[in-house]
Amino acid sequence: MAARPHLVLDGVLLAADAVGADRAHLYVGRDHRVAVAALRRAVAERRGELGRRVSVVEAPAGYVSGEETAAVRYLNEGGARPSSTPPRPFQRGVGGRATLVQNVESLAAAALIARFGDGWYRSAGRDQTRGSALVTVSGPVAHPGVQEIELGTTVGEVATTAGLAGPARAVLLGGYFGAWATIEEAWQLPLDPARMRAMSLAFGCGIVAFLPADVCGVDATARVVSSMAAASAGQCGPCVFGLGAIAAATGRLARGAAQPDDLQRLARWVSQLPGRGACRHPDGAAGFVRSALRVFAQEFSLHQHHRRCSHVQLLRRAA
Repeated sequence: MAARPHLVLDGVLLAADAVGADRAHLYVGRDHRVAVAALRRAVAERRGELGRRVSVVEAPAGYVSGEETAAVRYLNEGGARPSSTPPRPFQRGVGGRATLVQNVESLAAAALIARFGDGWYRSAGRDQTRGSALVTVSGPVAHPGVQEIELGTTVGEVATTAGLAGPARAVLLGGYFGAWATIEEAWQLPLDPARMRAMSLAFGCGIVAFLPADVCGVDATARVVSSMAAASAGQCGPCVFGLGAIAAATGRLARGAAQPDDLQRLARWVSQLPGRGACRHPDGAAGFVRSALRVFAQEFSLHQHHRRCSHVQLLRRAA
């Protein structure tokens, strides 16, 4: 959106023509100021071609604001709250009309395929899925940020390109709706959506976040879960109370203040929460914590039973 806004617009027009839409809305988080400004300039530059077909809408801050039903509700009513109640957007969406909701990376790829052909696009991709994708790399790397990769590129190759600057013990794949994996099991893993699904992992939004060897996995997990709980739309009990309880228990474990059965309750809650919310926000959090309980099992046990971990000799007791 920031670097190639016209490519995104080309994809928007292709999608609109394909489904017979006469209106398109570019729904962009208001925190992404550079992207918003770039898209507004691009739309203005092509106003003669676009007319009033395409508009840029600043989405409210919040993790769940990008969910498709939340986006449709915001455009209709002004409140970005997701819903699991039919009809779905493709049945009745913006203005009561059937609505296609699509991510901008796919739209940009569609524009390139239209320009160069499907054979050109399929020439990339080493494993089961063809094409390329954008991944965002973070952690102890010399060059954090976005890489464009051929699908099937391994996690180790991404780390090498980014310049992994120190030992890593785990990697978060797919973002906050994704999962932790140990660095050993992930290093040769192809970043291919089909292959990753078969291993109960997710490509998701293309996040590859390396966890340094000297960072506590319980603490890193607690910080993410706290953020996800704070991002709740606040409209259903499973998210407000269930995710809140998971965040509270994980936080107590991280700071050395665990209640006697926190770890046992966490394992039970992450199996009970999925499928109960108004959207998939609590499902994503539960899956994320489930992966942490597996990858950092020894640390969670030490935090629960000894209030310590392999990185902090003795955790400070809560006041």
